[in-house]
Amino acid sequence: MEAPLEQTDDGLVCKGDGWFVVNARDIRWRDWPGMGQSTNFGGETLFDQLGVGVKVLGPGEPMSMYHWESDQEGFLVLAGEGTLVIDGEERPLKQWDFVHCPPGAAHVIVGGPCVLFTVGSRQRHTMIGEDGQRTGKPGESEYVADPVAAKYGASPERNTEDNEEAYANFPAPRWARYGGWLDGV
Repeated sequence: MEAPLEQTDDGLVCKGDGWFVVNARDIRWRDWPGMGQSTNFGGETLFDQLGVGVKVLGPGEPMSMYHWESDQEGFLVLAGEGTLVIDGEERPLKQWDFVHCPPGAAHVIVGGPCVLFTVGSRQRHTMIGEDGQRTGKPGESEYVADPVAAKYGASPERNTEDNEEAYANFPAPRWARYGGWLDGV
């Protein structure tokens, strides 16, 4: 069965279960000042088993705070270049580099700028909270204080499982219509 799609002021949003086809330029994005733009393709549909998305990072913008989780993630650089910080080490990234993060590997990617295709399992480290939003399961992930990630503004001051504490230095993200981000890198 095909999932219903709804046009909103911020772009196309999937509103239910089923298969669907969307174009990244037509769907709703999340604009996070200082942390780039992203989409999960599903809108309000939360993929239970496998999270996928596109992340666009400007120069010096981290994709997240430095963290590990109990599920694997992968990142493919579609355009541009960036810097990977993984287990306290820096690695340069360029177009078509693929990063595999096994469970437990602390990591963050910082834009140079770049466009990333992101994929990650949701099996162990997340759950749907009482508010209907995806949230972390206690003990299954952590934001990690790290001096290398701190050079890029991508490290919390101390280790924490608290999302709000980890991202306290960034303004809240907001929904946005696609703004040409995929075209400029």
